[in-house]
Amino acid sequence: QVQLVECGGGLVQAGGSLRLSCAASGRHFMSNAVGWFRQAPEKEREFIAAISRNDGSRTAYADSVKGRFTISRANAKNTAYLQMNGLKPDDTAIYYCAARVSLRDIGTTAEWYDDWGQGTQVTVSS
Repeated sequence: QVQLVECGGGLVQAGGSLRLSCAASGRHFMSNAVGWFRQAPEKEREFIAAISRNDGSRTAYADSVKGRFTISRANAKNTAYLQMNGLKPDDTAIYYCAARVSLRDIGTTAEWYDDWGQGTQVTVSS
């Protein structure tokens, strides 16, 4: 089990960029696949991106963010990142990171993950 804390959210104009961080504490962060999700008011939690354990050689993205967002990880820092470029007002939401110990798979559903952070607010103005 890992404890996750997100930071890096804020208010940005459309077209701008933000980088979210997900800092993990606990054991064996390298063994965890990590995912990013977001939830806008009155909407369900939505998958954004995921990265595999260890070297993060495999990634997955939602179509809505493909080409604009990049997920990465720095295991030496026990941290995962979500670089967000070309932000749009529709990207406004609370962003969450999640983790699960996994040998091979990376999950694209909220139910697949075991551990969650508290979320960080991203607001994109038009």
